[in-house]
Amino acid sequence: MSSPHRPVATRRVFYIPGYDPIHPRRYRELYRKESAAQAAISGYEIALSARQGGSTYGWHVEAQIEGASVRSEVDVLIWSDIVRGSMSNSIPATYLQLIRTAWAYISTGALFRLMRLRKGPVIAALYPVAFLLLQLALAVLAGITALRLCARASDMIGEAAALGIGAALGLVAFAGVLRWFKAKDAKFFAYYLMHDFAYSARYGGANPPELEARMDEMRAQIAAALAEDVDEVLIVGHSSGAHLAVSILADMIRAGLPGAAPRLSFLSLGQVVPMVSFLPRAVRLRTDLAYLSAREEITWVDVTAPGDGCAFALCDPVAVTGVAPADKRWPLVISAAFTQTLSPARWRALRWRFFRLHFQYLCAFDRPGDYDYFRITAGPKTLGERFQVRAPSKSRLEKPVNRFRSMAS
Repeated sequence: MSSPHRPVATRRVFYIPGYDPIHPRRYRELYRKESAAQAAISGYEIALSARQGGSTYGWHVEAQIEGASVRSEVDVLIWSDIVRGSMSNSIPATYLQLIRTAWAYISTGALFRLMRLRKGPVIAALYPVAFLLLQLALAVLAGITALRLCARASDMIGEAAALGIGAALGLVAFAGVLRWFKAKDAKFFAYYLMHDFAYSARYGGANPPELEARMDEMRAQIAAALAEDVDEVLIVGHSSGAHLAVSILADMIRAGLPGAAPRLSFLSLGQVVPMVSFLPRAVRLRTDLAYLSAREEITWVDVTAPGDGCAFALCDPVAVTGVAPADKRWPLVISAAFTQTLSPARWRALRWRFFRLHFQYLCAFDRPGDYDYFRITAGPKTLGERFQVRAPSKSRLEKPVNRFRSMAS
């Protein structure tokens, strides 16, 4: 492992996105824009350049931070194609998905236990259910209205004709309303969120086979980087990507790390781990959470913020799941404290933009504290060195509330 006193000169960064169907170039452009903004605020230099060729999507970063020159190579570990495939459902299939997902969380009691943690992500989970049901109600209303309007013309065209035309127009109106809402889902996010929660609930918290296969590929990419001459290998798991990273890293450490491996670090951002670990068949994830939390081979820092309504803010994912071992050492749970690290004007502009706030961890802060995504990914300190004297958040939640705590023997 690299010396704790040796400045980081070279770093490999692997970013695992959440449930996102968009091409990974959005993350490169986000990094380009926000790193420039943070550099201007914080007084350092950072520049991106495109990667030529290669089998993965990523970019180069050159930075002058804290008096040191650092080169970082950033890779996005892609599973957006799997996400898109899971979202290609018809309207009727999505409503069937709604029923199955609601039943998975309600029948197991997971929904009510999650509410004892943070209301925000539970509301986010209930929102697509409520809004899709509202869409269905409006579609039924439109259909009934069309049928009644045609019924008024029965004296002129006959009752049978009016009923037939009304039924046809009612079906057209019903389908038209549902299709209109689906076409506008980029504004409403109801279908998107429904597919997101359904993907985790479909197998009761177990990973679908296609995702397990992709995670094996991700693990191989990270393992190859550990054999390179770099000072740190940093894995960043955002949103749903955090629980994928937990299992990938646990598998890697079980398999054994190279003897002279660079420092291995894990940064989880805006995590939603309990949405999966509280489900009955999430045995693999619970086992990996317990295992990773006690390993000395890794530094794990978990960053959330109460202002992010889509994350389980300041919930220790290992402890609240009820699988913390006696020798638990990770994660270090800290807050990005949006209300303090964003100016009042910036906070007012973003406060009700819930999805934008869920990505704030990857963006610039105009009143930065000790969390700075670009210092972490492009600066001269390892994750462990940067937060070695940082105390965990006093308002973190650690009480175990999960009903399902079974792990692989």
